[in-house]
Amino acid sequence: MSQLQRITIAPSQLQQDLIVLTPQQEHYLKRVLRLREGDRFIVMDGLGKWWLASLSKEQAQVSEELTVKTELPVEITLLVALPKGSGFDEVVRSCTELGVSCIAPVLSDRTLLNPSPQKLERWRRIAAEAAEQSERAFVPTILEPMAYSDAISNTTATHRYICEARGEHLYLKNLLTQTSEEIVIAIGPEGGWTDKELQLAVSFNFQPVSLGQRILRAVTAPLVALSLISAACEA
Repeated sequence: MSQLQRITIAPSQLQQDLIVLTPQQEHYLKRVLRLREGDRFIVMDGLGKWWLASLSKEQAQVSEELTVKTELPVEITLLVALPKGSGFDEVVRSCTELGVSCIAPVLSDRTLLNPSPQKLERWRRIAAEAAEQSERAFVPTILEPMAYSDAISNTTATHRYICEARGEHLYLKNLLTQTSEEIVIAIGPEGGWTDKELQLAVSFNFQPVSLGQRILRAVTAPLVALSLISAACEA
């Protein structure tokens, strides 16, 4: 069953036991995957539900709902200062595979990228594709880019961490335990956070933490943080 191809649909496409396919989805299933009428595939709504379906002209027939248990037992929100170039594409893709719940692109003092609306559409599409590939039940939420001060001040999570490469800070791994609570973790840009940004985060109860003794690239640090959290929560 897990070897079947997967596509993500909008909830509105499901009409009782029928799924109305978009032209793009129909093209992908028939032309790219070369599925024929009656062939089965998996449909996911990105909100926690999967269905087994069979192809039928411009529609798909739902045969049964599937149970999927691939999500982490903790909700993880990443506040990621936008790296330069196309690095955020890989952050979205890999962090989706690792189980992130929400990613907030952050415009920090040292952010060089000024993303267009098309970038946000691209990131959301990457997240959906990565969720399909990694057999996730949920597609992570990719928020619109926001100012650093807004990202730091708009969280109610109990566990709040901000990663800092310099200084003597506790290792994130040593602070993590199996928990069902939400975790928010902030990752800085190339060059790291400014002193002012760190002080602001601390004022909003973020704990500065280390990801290890080495200096990580801006696109590597989110993957390390997610790996540490998922390893602790799934132990």
